[in-house]
Amino acid sequence: MTTLYGIPNCDTVKKARTWLAGQQQDFTFHDFRKQGLTEAIVQEWLKHVDWETLVNRKGTTWRGLPDERKASVTDAASATQLMLEFPSVIKRPVLQTPSASHVGFSDAQYRQIFQL
Repeated sequence: MTTLYGIPNCDTVKKARTWLAGQQQDFTFHDFRKQGLTEAIVQEWLKHVDWETLVNRKGTTWRGLPDERKASVTDAASATQLMLEFPSVIKRPVLQTPSASHVGFSDAQYRQIFQL
């Protein structure tokens, strides 16, 4: 089962959803603001993607955090806690396929993932 994690109003998530639908790829969309996020989901992502890739340090959520909170994110455990508390700090979208997790979207990246 392929799951696309993100928020529906994110432009990059919209592009990924449109691409997947256009390529007739079967997937489930998981809105992690509305449907929530569990530590198990984040741990699964971390098997394939480094925590520093998952935490979007360019986004408004990160920039809005107090400096001491930013400084406390130093490893996978502290990054996981931050992502669970503030899901919008996650770089989007996260595509979970049966074999791996992928962050971000580009046509070339998805063509490679789905071998198209």
